[in-house]
Amino acid sequence: MERVKGKVAIVTGSTYGIGEAIAKVLAKEGAIAIVTGRTEKEGLRVIEEIKVSGGEAEYYSLDVTDEMRVKTVASAVYDKHGKIDILVNNAGIAGPNKPTHEYTREEWEQVFDVNVTGAFLCTKHVVPYMQKQKSGNIIYISSIYGIVGAPDVPAYHATKAANRVMAKIDALLYARDNIRVNSVHPGFILTPMVENFLKEQSAKSGISIEELKKGLDTMHPIGHIGEPQDIAYGVLYLVSDEAKFVTGSELIIDGGYTTT
Repeated sequence: MERVKGKVAIVTGSTYGIGEAIAKVLAKEGAIAIVTGRTEKEGLRVIEEIKVSGGEAEYYSLDVTDEMRVKTVASAVYDKHGKIDILVNNAGIAGPNKPTHEYTREEWEQVFDVNVTGAFLCTKHVVPYMQKQKSGNIIYISSIYGIVGAPDVPAYHATKAANRVMAKIDALLYARDNIRVNSVHPGFILTPMVENFLKEQSAKSGISIEELKKGLDTMHPIGHIGEPQDIAYGVLYLVSDEAKFVTGSELIIDGGYTTT
């Protein structure tokens, strides 16, 4: 239980879902989990649950689209701990589920502002600290829909494709600084985002949420959709020393969905 012992790990959007699971798994394996998000109540809940389980965690209020706040949080974490070892760019929104031509410009840009610009700002303000210490790990949480397409939430899919390539660019740019950068590509994971998707589909089709979930399960060769911890353990591997030769790579965790 010491795969990332003593490492300082900032996880954006970690007050629920995949981000919460990542923060908890990293803390369980010895990291100081820096939990961030826009909802203080949920952030405090997550760090309390980590502490009760014997881990170390801190909460910082963070909207990743606010550059000054991103800069302030990165500086505060570094000043307190003297290092930032891990950054997980997880914060994201799905945006409207409608055809591309029906989006307003504002709707499209909002998704890019959070998922792409937010990840850029966090990387921008954390990398200089990693360069100073000559080590670090950055993970972009992309999606299977950053690799393949589907006829829904087009802005979300476009941003996840951007995250995939951002990781490759950064892997090349910062390899000389001993900073590894990789992307993780979840399939269907039972998170609030997927639950909302199922609710929307149920309302449109009249099919029960349970039946829709069973349909999703059958689309995966492994027989079911995933859980947030499935992604968290993939992140754990990539940021641990076990993956010291892995950078610029894509880790697909999707129960075989993209193999069909």
